[in-house]
Amino acid sequence: MVPGMTTHGGYEPVFCTVVPPHVLDKLSQAEDSTLADAARKTLERDAYERTHRRLTTVVGAPSIAPPLGAEAGKPHRTIYDARHRTDLPGKKVRTEGSEPGKDATVNRAYAGLGATFELFLKAYERDSIDANGLPLDATVHYEENYNNAFWNGEQMVFGDGDGEIFLDFTIPIDVIGHELTHGVTQYTANLTYFGQPGALNESMSDVFGSLIKQHTLGQTAAEADWLIGAGLLAPRVTGSALRSMKAPGTAYDDDVLGKDPQPATMDDFVRTGRDNGGVHINSGIPNHAFYIVATTLGGHAWERAGQIWYDVLTGGKLKKDALFVDFATLTVEAAKSRYQDGEELQAVLKAWEQVGVRTA
Repeated sequence: MVPGMTTHGGYEPVFCTVVPPHVLDKLSQAEDSTLADAARKTLERDAYERTHRRLTTVVGAPSIAPPLGAEAGKPHRTIYDARHRTDLPGKKVRTEGSEPGKDATVNRAYAGLGATFELFLKAYERDSIDANGLPLDATVHYEENYNNAFWNGEQMVFGDGDGEIFLDFTIPIDVIGHELTHGVTQYTANLTYFGQPGALNESMSDVFGSLIKQHTLGQTAAEADWLIGAGLLAPRVTGSALRSMKAPGTAYDDDVLGKDPQPATMDDFVRTGRDNGGVHINSGIPNHAFYIVATTLGGHAWERAGQIWYDVLTGGKLKKDALFVDFATLTVEAAKSRYQDGEELQAVLKAWEQVGVRTA
């Protein structure tokens, strides 16, 4: 199969950001014109990149061969510096195997790409994003006061933040893992980026972004904070992160950013036409289900809970337009297939019941 194509149809152009548009919309209305201007500029840049991605993508996801002589099972990372402009990829500043330089942002991006590669290889025997040694490219110092990070279907891009609301987007390793996991989804189930399938797409990135952080820190499910983007919000913000898998809806409650709108269960499912049908909002529901499975089973979450989720994402049965019920049903099947009728199956059934998603 051509990389990027799926058994459920053709490739879909990908442009995914870690900060949701509803957060930037709220920030763009701030009384402080400096904060509002940075948010508006970020929204405009995101809209441009999203449209550019859709108009310039050819059929089939990009198939980029590893460099000649590249060793299988080893990352091939290249970091570029945009120098606060928007031309991608920018100036090459660090390549695979080179020593750390003086730019901490470059070094964090390099390490984060490596940590993501390592989790997928060691836990799931997946050789890079496409399972075929795809080179991992990232651009740092994108634009000025750019309040986001994104995966554009081919590479990672990181803003430095405005320093007032958002700090450097390479600081949280789970943000790096989150965005790169959009690439894994792109090369596997290719979930449509709208409504419930879009929320599943976002949730997959939160799940594996969190697992990458836990794997890097050697944490058990009980030790993990289950926050996405901890360390990203500036000290003036009343909040701890962008999202919480443990307690969706509690990540921030700030005068400027507003309150975290994520629901934890289907009782509070949000129906909206914004944010591609609430993909960053309703992802709280499958996020919470994963948290319940992982903490019920205990130990390292990337092992049993993560394996079940990975089996579903890459197993070929998850359709592009899958709803929560479809995904939940497949996790039950995956738990049975891999672990028979053990505690893993019971944990999965319990989790979906608690968040109000039925399983067929």
